[in-house]
This record gives sequence, C-alpha cells and structure tokens, in this order.
Amino acid sequence: MNFTVNDLNVKKFLAALKGMGIDSYVSNGETVLTLPVIRKAAKTCRKCGLANSRKNVVFGEGSDTAQLVFVGEAPGEEEDLQGRPFVGRAGKLLDQLIERIGLRREDVYICNVLKCRPPDNRDPEEAEIDACKPYLISQLGLIKPKVICTLGRHAYNTLLGVNERITRVRGTLRDYRGTMLLATYHPSFLLRNQEKIKEAWEDMERLKQLLRS
Repeated sequence: MNFTVNDLNVKKFLAALKGMGIDSYVSNGETVLTLPVIRKAAKTCRKCGLANSRKNVVFGEGSDTAQLVFVGEAPGEEEDLQGRPFVGRAGKLLDQLIERIGLRREDVYICNVLKCRPPDNRDPEEAEIDACKPYLISQLGLIKPKVICTLGRHAYNTLLGVNERITRVRGTLRDYRGTMLLATYHPSFLLRNQEKIKEAWEDMERLKQLLRS
C-alpha cells in the first residue's frame, strides 16, 4: 500500500520524513511513500541514542491491509534479538488476545511507538518518542486500519497527545484522525496483574464488534 501527499495532506510530514533520511517516490507528479521505504529508513535511523545500544530495529509486522493495528510501547529483550514485535511472553499473550477476536496474528498489524529497545526496558523518553513518532504515524497512514488498539499508556498518550493513566482510559473509545482508537492494557502489565485479564477479554470483544460494524 502507499499514500500520496494529496490523499493525506501531509506535505509537512513528508518534509520531516525526508529529514530523517527517508527517500520518497514520485508517481504522476505526486510524492508516494510505501511501508518498505519507511522500514528501510528506520533500519538505519540514528536520530536518538537508542541506536547505540540496539541489536535490531523492530519496525513492525503483519498485514499491510489490516483492519486492526495494535500499537505497543517499545521492543523488549527478545524483540531486540529477533527484530520482531511481541515475540516474548507478552507476545504469546497478545496472540491469545488476537485469537479472542477471531483473528490470527497475520491478519493484523503489530508495531510499537519506539522501534528500538530502551536499555533495561525502561520507559521511553520524550526525545526518543519525538524521534520515532513519524515512523508510527506513517505506518498508520499507510495501512489505514478501521481500528487502532493501543497497548498501555505510552501508545495511547503518544497518539492522542495526552498524559493519562491506562487504568483511567482502558476500554475507552477515541478518535484518532478519523480512525477509531480503543485503549487496553499492555500484555506485560497483564502478566504482572492477571486479575485484569478479564477486562482485556472484554476489550477484545469490543474490538470484534467494532470490526463488524
């Protein structure tokens, strides 16, 4: 999939991407971006200090025509080693959540706010989020999902430009640039707080309904 300047009115955004080293393609007089172009740029990105400690850039994976996109916080140790999002214990739980919707991992798209692992899995820093955010925005703009499901507070706060606790906003439906956005717990949080899993199941049922509507 791709999008053009005229489609999304993102001339300023394209200029920002070019500043990050992302090449653009021109077709019929319009600038066109694709996921492979963005991925290529992300793999060589050195816009923040995480480039010095990462083993792999974890760009994202799944269907580029997915109706549902899951957005997490940042890669963990196993994700950094494999270069894939949500492949550790939290990833197995996310797979179960996806199955609860009646979908498979390959039916959705999974990515994170940060594409590189913060040392010791600490919280993302503001400068790191600012450096990585254009990649995330471009992914969502290219895929054009029907629903976005944010996993944890960092993804929710980054996309909506707020500062909320996940326990306050979990299960709430918001609008993100014309796309439905549902907040739920991060799988890592659920592993530590298993009494909250029932609420996450409820959120998956909500996602199923939204996708069918």
